[in-house]
Amino acid sequence: MRDRTFISFDWALKRLLRDKANFDVLEGFLSTLLNTQVTISDLLESESNKEHKDGKQNRVDLLAKNSKGEMLLIEVQGETEFAFFQRILFGASRLVTEYIDSGQNYENVKKVYSINIVYFDLGQGKDYVYHGKTEFRGIHYNDVLRLSPFQQQKFGFDEVYQLYPEYYILKVNDFDRWSRTPLDQWLYFLANSELPDDADAPGLLAARQKMRVAQMSKEEHAAYRRYLDDRVILQDQILTARGEGRAEGRAEGRAEGRAEGRAEGRAEGRVEGRAEGRVEGRAEGRAEGRVEGIQETARKMLEMGFDAGTIAQATGLDTELINQLKQNQND
Repeated sequence: MRDRTFISFDWALKRLLRDKANFDVLEGFLSTLLNTQVTISDLLESESNKEHKDGKQNRVDLLAKNSKGEMLLIEVQGETEFAFFQRILFGASRLVTEYIDSGQNYENVKKVYSINIVYFDLGQGKDYVYHGKTEFRGIHYNDVLRLSPFQQQKFGFDEVYQLYPEYYILKVNDFDRWSRTPLDQWLYFLANSELPDDADAPGLLAARQKMRVAQMSKEEHAAYRRYLDDRVILQDQILTARGEGRAEGRAEGRAEGRAEGRAEGRAEGRVEGRAEGRVEGRAEGRAEGRVEGIQETARKMLEMGFDAGTIAQATGLDTELINQLKQNQND
């Protein structure tokens, strides 16, 4: 990994940007993304964004409240998670319930923005910034259900979707296009931890002054290097497990395919039996190989001291199975 001039955004979320003196960096980023002026009034704690002591978490998040009382949950995800869409729904829903007191009227439900920066290939789509919102559309006339004039006055919004959580997904992996567009400048910085001299998007001038690696203390720099090393090790382990799983799957698939093909070929015809045997054997072998490879990754992560929740997010395995693997290691 080459040394970069500026601190990576995920590390900054863990440490640097939680300081009120650095809110201007976050405010610039959020204002650019949401296309409206954002002023952060406070940073909050929720169950989802409490910092892990070991510093090896491959997901980082930060919860802010703006001057309007709205919640902004910023999350950075470094490794593939197949249920990522469901997880961001859960995170936003939990915030809705966390920040309303028992007995309060529903009009006190907070507006939530879920902003997700992902460094992996999520879903299928050509764009690199996606916006999701809730609207109610008629099935007969295709009209959008709107707030009444009284509701607009009461809630301070014009549209129904403004009452609901909104989701932003920024797919910044491998983004390397520099432009004069403020959002593209931010995406370039998020992807590369670099800032060209002509960077002028809101917040980036503050980032240039406050997020230089050279400004870190000796202790901070050592912790930062350990964090980057842990992140690389985790990614390498997962990639290795996938490669080993594919290789083992192919080998077992060929062996089982030949055996099953011969058996079925004698009964139903050699040509048809070999073909079906190879196809089924390869499929089963690949599946078994992938499972074993993922479980081996989980074992290695347990040895490194990762908790079951982090391992589940990185591998997709059930926490019950991870705890069983841990028990087997202890035995």
